[in-house]
Amino acid sequence: MGSAEVSELPVTMRALVKEHAGPGAAISEIPVPEPGPDQILVRVEAASVCGTDLHIERWDPWAQENFGPMPMTFGHEMAGIVVAHGPGAGRVAIGERVAAETHVVDGTCYQCRTGRSFVCQNLRILGVHMPGTFAEYVVIPETNAWVVEDLAPEIAALQEPMGNAVHAALVDEIAGQSVAVLGCGPIGVMAVAVARHAGASRIFATDVNPERLAMAKVMGADELIDARDDVVGKIRAGTDGNGVDVVLEMSGAEAALHQGLEAVTNGGRISLLGTHTKPVTLDLSRDVIFKGIRIYGITGRRLFETWYRTAALIHEGLDLTPLITHRLPLTRFEEAFAVVAAGDAGKVVLLPQET
Repeated sequence: MGSAEVSELPVTMRALVKEHAGPGAAISEIPVPEPGPDQILVRVEAASVCGTDLHIERWDPWAQENFGPMPMTFGHEMAGIVVAHGPGAGRVAIGERVAAETHVVDGTCYQCRTGRSFVCQNLRILGVHMPGTFAEYVVIPETNAWVVEDLAPEIAALQEPMGNAVHAALVDEIAGQSVAVLGCGPIGVMAVAVARHAGASRIFATDVNPERLAMAKVMGADELIDARDDVVGKIRAGTDGNGVDVVLEMSGAEAALHQGLEAVTNGGRISLLGTHTKPVTLDLSRDVIFKGIRIYGITGRRLFETWYRTAALIHEGLDLTPLITHRLPLTRFEEAFAVVAAGDAGKVVLLPQET
């Protein structure tokens, strides 16, 4: 393999593999991957479950269009210990704990060469287009490794999804402003925490799940609103009729998008992170143009500006621990996906080294 350190590693490993088209996945014994040029091999300590992973496991239309080739390990949110270097690697030392930036970019397209690599034209995603992190070991490009200091593996792994929340919340001014977070799944709840730590004046949180709203309260929301209630009326009542300065739409629900457009104040802004399964209809003249609002499409994290902001917020005291509701060995993946699908969990963390 790529370096002398690898010779002491096992030949095979357990991995959660998507074997073929269709619902489900299976634990398989597969070879430990070899790090290629400018790559590192990481022993995975923690790999948290994302909605993307659920799409792949359930094999919905998004997965059918995007995942592969099969058979392939999936999963992407991770932290672990560097155990080997491929040729040309070595910036990150053996024994360092790292998290992974999961967007692998080409570095040569127009976007990459003009400071917008997070929307690389030839983007590949760890665990979607290349073998992922639901395994005892994973290979990643060394440039995608984020060295972690003084964080537990479970928290270190959550920096990747938290980066989505940081990007959405901090793409524009938020300090001193009123904020509505629409959709309190794990990243929505992270957005509540980011807005609170970044100095938002008042934070409204909406969801249909009371447990998720309770978690949003723990993470800093001021007012909780059932998304089936009069969301716009309650937000306007709580802002002297003005509406909120900032809307963070995290759900991907068309109803929430319309609520956000109505609830945002004239001249405010909306960050759209939630993805929609079908096209939506908007009254652009009324809801966007004449209101003079700014709309930001949010995908991934700015490389690596968002990682620095994320790490700073954590080290300044933003505690993600309350979000972790389940820690399970990799072999209990079916239970992990079931609780995520039911909405009965915050973040579920799989532990590949445990049996």
